Amino acid sequence: MKVLVIGRDSGIAGAVAARVRDAGGTVVLAGRNQDEHVDLTDESSIAALAERIGSVDHVVSTASARARGTVADLDRDAVRASFDVKVIGPILLARHFAPRMPRDGSFVFFSGASARKVVPGMLAVGATNAAVDAVTRSLAVELAPIRVNAISPCTVDTGAYDGLGAEEKAALFASREATSPAGRVGQAAEIADAVLFMLTNSFMTGISLGVDGGEVLV
Repeated sequence: MKVLVIGRDSGIAGAVAARVRDAGGTVVLAGRNQDEHVDLTDESSIAALAERIGSVDHVVSTASARARGTVADLDRDAVRASFDVKVIGPILLARHFAPRMPRDGSFVFFSGASARKVVPGMLAVGATNAAVDAVTRSLAVELAPIRVNAISPCTVDTGAYDGLGAEEKAALFASREATSPAGRVGQAAEIADAVLFMLTNSFMTGISLGVDGGEVLV
C-alpha cells in the first residue's frame, strides 16, 4: 500500500503517516514545507507532484487554510484560500492522481464538524467543509470504483490552535471539554485511526465520517 499524505508532519498528516507505516504501508509525505513539495492552490504544482511520484494506491489530504470570523470581519482573500486548499485542491488531486490509481484505490479528504454545527465566527470554515462533503459524494460517483471519502473531525489538539496563545487555547479547550459528550477534545492519533479504517475498508465510499466526540450534538 503506497499512500500519498498531504499536510504538516507534526499534525494529523504525521499521525496518518505513522499509522500507515505501522500497518506495513509506504508513505510519501508532501506539503509546502515537505521534501516532496506541493501547493494545493497551484495546479501545476499538483501535476508536477503526480509526475514525480507516479502511481499511488491512496491519497490523503489534511491540508487547510482557515478563514475564521463573522460575516462582518471575514477577509475575502482568506475565504478564497480556504476554498482553494480544501475544495479546489482535492478536485485537482483527483484529476491528476485518479488516472495513476488502481481500481481499488481511494481518496480521503478532510471536512469538519462546522459543516454540521453552526458556530458564530465559523461561517467560512463551515461553508468550506460543507463543500468538501459535496465534492466527496460527487467524486465517489464520478471516479467509481475508486473510493472517495472524507473525515469530519471536531476540535483536535494538533498544534493548529497554538497560534491563539496558551491562555486562549486553554480556555477554548476547557469550553469544548465542558460541553462535549466525550468530555475532551480529540487527539491526532484518533483521527489517524479513522483514516486507516477508510483506506482499508473497500466497501466504504461517498461518506463523510464524523470523528467528533459527539461535539455536534450539543
